[in-house]
Amino acid sequence: MQYLIVSIAVALFAIFPLTDTDVWWHLACAREWVTTWTPIREPVVNVHEFFQQVIAFVYGLGGAPLLVAFKALLWGCVFALFLRGAMKNWVGVFVATLLAFIFRYQFEMRPVVFSLLFLGIYWNVMPWLAKDWDDSKKHWAAAIGIFCLQWIWCKCQGLYILGPIFALATVVAFFDWNDLNRLLKLALFVLVLFAMPFLHSDGLLLATYPFELLNRLVGLSPSAAIFAKEIAENRSPVTLLMEGENFWTSLLMIACTMSGLVFAIKQLIGMIKAKALREGDRLLKLSVLCVTAVLALLAERNFVLFLPVYLYFVGRLEISSIQKAYIPGFAPKSPVWKYSAIVVMMFVLGLWGKSLLVYEKNLVSSQRVPVAASQWMAANPHDGRLFNDDRAGGYLAFVNPSDSTYIDGRFILKTADFFEQYLGFAENPETFVEYAVQNQIGRVILPTRYYARWNKLIADLDSRKQAWNRVYQDEYFVVFDRPFIHCHRSVPAKKWELKWQNP
Repeated sequence: MQYLIVSIAVALFAIFPLTDTDVWWHLACAREWVTTWTPIREPVVNVHEFFQQVIAFVYGLGGAPLLVAFKALLWGCVFALFLRGAMKNWVGVFVATLLAFIFRYQFEMRPVVFSLLFLGIYWNVMPWLAKDWDDSKKHWAAAIGIFCLQWIWCKCQGLYILGPIFALATVVAFFDWNDLNRLLKLALFVLVLFAMPFLHSDGLLLATYPFELLNRLVGLSPSAAIFAKEIAENRSPVTLLMEGENFWTSLLMIACTMSGLVFAIKQLIGMIKAKALREGDRLLKLSVLCVTAVLALLAERNFVLFLPVYLYFVGRLEISSIQKAYIPGFAPKSPVWKYSAIVVMMFVLGLWGKSLLVYEKNLVSSQRVPVAASQWMAANPHDGRLFNDDRAGGYLAFVNPSDSTYIDGRFILKTADFFEQYLGFAENPETFVEYAVQNQIGRVILPTRYYARWNKLIADLDSRKQAWNRVYQDEYFVVFDRPFIHCHRSVPAKKWELKWQNP
């Protein structure tokens, strides 16, 4: 029962405006495979196609409010799957509710929620299949269901590779030489899961996508290092802490991941010493805790992979040292913890309810995407091409598709050299002015708050009164136009120079 309380709390905490800017790019791609007027890396594969079609369908039915409600439902289901059977006492409820509230803005509408939903199904089904396989109809039905799930997952996010890896780890954890027939069937099952990308038309590109994603995440190659270094969510919480960004959040992330990692390693060593590695389910889940903790330390964006697994162990309160060191009267099953959990839930729910009052009614974060500016731009067309900040690109592509964008949040479609050049415009505005003339850029839209990266470029354009005019400004975005530009459009803007090469 306790795990349902936490899951409902998570669903409620996930009700906040659409703050992740990539969701708009996904919505635009559901309508048309969006490209920019700048070059893209080829060949490319739309690994998020199914995710995009689902959220576009939901958005079409009820707009952003329904999409936020759908997001909340998904996140509640994710935690219900991972915490099922784990919340044995109120200590877990107390800690889980508090952490879920603190990290609630991690619960965004991103493809990762589909990956966690599918992984949560694996988390519950795979140990049962590996341990108790007996060729019954229900086992075969579950196996076929997993195959179908994996096929869908391959076109939802590049993290689909976690499914086959988890299945392989499950087979290893429940390894049994005494039943070779079952072992061979499970091995074949895992091989089929790894082969699932090839059942799609772009199978080879899908199969290699996770490796390219990992490269961009940790900067394994020199060309990918710029992405790992410059994209905030790709940086380690340790790096963010050292740079003073989101100090307390980063510090708590590190504390959680390190405690989870230390606990997992200590427990695994204890199992080795006690020769208890045959405890397959415990071995498997401790291994997942260890792996997700390492991933969370590598990049902030991975913390959401770690959190439900971490709370599973917190809910079970299997950390023996804590059980032995509790303060008298605060035993794990003490009523004090129950009342403390209730008080904490009432407090955080009160804060959550208060936050609802300040959210935009349309549940679109106007601080992060140019809601008002895009309306003005649509009503006031311009000559030439558009230069925009990457966070605004997806939203502009969705609400104003006739005006082709410069860049959006899908950095994997861009080369490292292009991305480095783009970032260079912020530090060296004079290089952008020359670039704009060469490439017939007639309009620039940039954020004025929250993203201080473009302050130098904004000041430089303001200083060039004869070349650039500030034609629009609101609380969060500014628009500049370059007058007297002559640009001959022979085809719609969306299709300009698809073979254009980076100068």
